[in-house]
Amino acid sequence: MQTINTIKPYDENAAKKEQVRTMFNRIAFRYDLLNRLLSFGIDRYWRKKTVAQVVARHPKSVLDVATGTGDLALGLARAIPTATVTGVDLSADMLAIGRRKIEKKRLTNVAAMIEGDGEHLPFATEAFEAVTIGFGIRNFENIPAGLAEMYRVLSPGGSVHILEFAMPRGTLFGALYHFYFRRMLPFIGGLLTGEYKAYRYLQRSVEDFPSSDRFATLMQQAGFTALTQTPLTRGLTILYRGEKQA
Repeated sequence: MQTINTIKPYDENAAKKEQVRTMFNRIAFRYDLLNRLLSFGIDRYWRKKTVAQVVARHPKSVLDVATGTGDLALGLARAIPTATVTGVDLSADMLAIGRRKIEKKRLTNVAAMIEGDGEHLPFATEAFEAVTIGFGIRNFENIPAGLAEMYRVLSPGGSVHILEFAMPRGTLFGALYHFYFRRMLPFIGGLLTGEYKAYRYLQRSVEDFPSSDRFATLMQQAGFTALTQTPLTRGLTILYRGEKQA
C-alpha cells in the first residue's frame, strides 16, 4: 500500500516538502482565482459540504491543516462563531493572503493562521475537537505521518474531515473530466501563473493518490474509527470522515 508520495512539483532529486512550499508561494497570488475558474466555482460547494459536516458535531476548537489561503478555515469560523479556528500551512505567502481575509471579515477574534508542517504539527496532543483538511493531504510526502499527527492533536470523541480530489471512472462524464483534467487544467493554470509544472503536478498528484478504499484503510491504520466516504459531484471529490474513539 502506498504510504510515501513520490510525485514532486519540480526536481525529482530534491525534498518534496520544500518544493511544495516553493510551489504554493509562487502561485499564491492567483490561487483563489484559479480555484474558482478551474473548478467552475464548484469548490465553494465542496467546502460548504465539509463545513456542514463539521458544524453538525458542534466543536469548540477546530484545526484546518494545509489551510492555504484559508477558505475552509474562514467558512468554519463564520459557521461556528463560538469556536476557535486555527489554520496551519507550509506556505508563508498563502498564509499572508489568508490573514488579510480574516481581517477583512473581522474574524481575528476566532480565527488564526500559523506557519507549520502538517506532518509535524506544532500543537499539543488532544488540542482540538475537530480537524479538517481540504485538498492538501495528497501534497504530504508521508501520508500516514500526516494522518497520525491529525489523530494525535484530536481530542477523544473528536472527528477528522478530509476533502480530496478523486478521479471518476467508467462513464462519459469521467472520460470528459479526464480530458479536461489532463489537458486543459494544466494549460490554463500554467498560462495564468507561469507555473506550468505546478499545475502538471496537481494533475499527477491527484491521479497518484490512493483509491478511496486504500485511503480509508490508511485512516483506519492511523486509529480513526466510524469511517465514512461521501462522494461529491459525481465523484470528483470525496469527503472522508473519521472519529477518535472517546
